[in-house]
Amino acid sequence: MTATRAVAPTPACTCARLRRATRALTQLYDDAMAPAGLRVTQFSLLSTLAREGPIAISALASRQLLDRTALSRNLDPLLGKGLVEVVRGRDARTKEVAISRKGSAALRTAEPYWMRVQKEVTQRVGADKLDALIATLHDLEALHPGASAGESHIHQR
Repeated sequence: MTATRAVAPTPACTCARLRRATRALTQLYDDAMAPAGLRVTQFSLLSTLAREGPIAISALASRQLLDRTALSRNLDPLLGKGLVEVVRGRDARTKEVAISRKGSAALRTAEPYWMRVQKEVTQRVGADKLDALIATLHDLEALHPGASAGESHIHQR
């Protein structure tokens, strides 16, 4: 019989440290992207919509690992600025979200700022560490109760 060794938890709260790091990184991105008029969360949603095309609100929430209420809070400013629009879904019972022409233009304007801060983070942290972090984040995202086995929620933006 093989004995299994108990794994001791780390002394730091993983969730608290990750949330703190997320706040720091979000602030860095938001500051860098301010001249484009988008926050990084808005940029991420616009990027997803540009890549995926019109998508059901529930599917977008699932991809972003958000509940519909949190997604609505993130979409409302984009709707108010005319950067996204709600369109009729593939069947009459569903609604989909799509990036508008104005949203596509805002995304193009923001991309150089996003690229600049991406490069800065890579230079400061190191490409190998970031690659390892991205792999670890994939594993952590899989812990989400709504994550499907084998489904990747990692997107370039």
